Amino acid sequence: MSNKPDPASIADFRTAARRALPKMVFDFFDGGAGSELTLRENRAALDRIRLVGSAPVDVGHRSSAITLFGKPLTMPVIIGPTGLAGAAWPAGDQALARAAGRTGIPFVMSSAASATMEAVAATGEGRRWFQLYLFRDREVSLRLLKHAETLGFEAIEITVDNAVPGRRLRDARNGFSLPFRWTPRKLLSLAAHPAWALRMARAGAPRLEVMAAEFDLKSARTIAEVMEQQLDPTVSWDDIAFIRDRWKGPLILKGLLDPKQGIRAAELGLDGIVVSNHGGRQLDGAVASIDMLPEFVSAVGSKLAILVDSGFRSGTDIAKALALGATAVQVGRATLYALASGGEDAVFRALAIIAAELDVAQAMMGAPAIADLRPSGLRLSPRLMHAEQVPVRDPMSSRSQPPFAA
Repeated sequence: MSNKPDPASIADFRTAARRALPKMVFDFFDGGAGSELTLRENRAALDRIRLVGSAPVDVGHRSSAITLFGKPLTMPVIIGPTGLAGAAWPAGDQALARAAGRTGIPFVMSSAASATMEAVAATGEGRRWFQLYLFRDREVSLRLLKHAETLGFEAIEITVDNAVPGRRLRDARNGFSLPFRWTPRKLLSLAAHPAWALRMARAGAPRLEVMAAEFDLKSARTIAEVMEQQLDPTVSWDDIAFIRDRWKGPLILKGLLDPKQGIRAAELGLDGIVVSNHGGRQLDGAVASIDMLPEFVSAVGSKLAILVDSGFRSGTDIAKALALGATAVQVGRATLYALASGGEDAVFRALAIIAAELDVAQAMMGAPAIADLRPSGLRLSPRLMHAEQVPVRDPMSSRSQPPFAA
């Protein structure tokens, strides 16, 4: 019986995941592109923002619930698409979907999932979305779109920030490949993680089930090679319009950092966007998603749902994005760390921790409802602010100006 306390934060789950997984698998989930400057900046940008407590305010009755695309969420959080979850835990995609359903939030299944669409669709009554890549062979994308409709997936999230795969140096240095190839050095890491090895031996090695059903993946040695072979660098707004015409449910565009692209998404009649730098896994040196969020809110906040991801690890992180005008926040690594440490129940606990942290933030910021989280409740540390970034506030306005220039 272990004497180790249960994880109390997402940072604790990350530590547990590092212990649980072989190095090459942990690094696949944890790593970013190039020098990982974007990965670090996502965290630094969130840490630069401070919360302003507001008391006394009657916060005896609080709720984190919102309505998104006409349906309720218990809190404004979504488990975003993460590829190859089955390498963290057997049937990992199904575990994530079930935990999301138990929590009352959506789960976005990745096109790079290690489960079939049928398997995820069969996980219960939770809200399931499907993340769609626009492949070189558009007929493949169209078949997946139709299959998602048949299986009852509620929304489609098209990822567009992948014209080419990011250079993920940890994967290259570790020789991360599918199927797994075990060198003597990797076998030593495997031997140091017997519980993971036993689970994988029982369940079978994970593979990209959705893509394997459509493509011959044997010629590719790495995930990056798979993506480079199949993803299309010629994707344009005509392709987005093509999908809009064929999908009548909520349609979301993921991977935007330029607010002008948000305007175009609204003009095409999309229902939502995800302000995202792909969790720092694509463009090394990119701006942090949270830094760009205020510009998107200013440009299209009244026209479509604005989701955001990349770097969010706590309920207070999420409160910052909501105060800046985000509709909801997608998390990825946070729930993968939990998945690796204990499967579905660990993911459910991680989501409960995030919910509790968000509730504390609401209470301390004087925000009984999510709509009460406002830019006036945020500051940059004074030593980090330039003169032009000092907020200008209109006392007659119910929503003050963003607390810093994005």
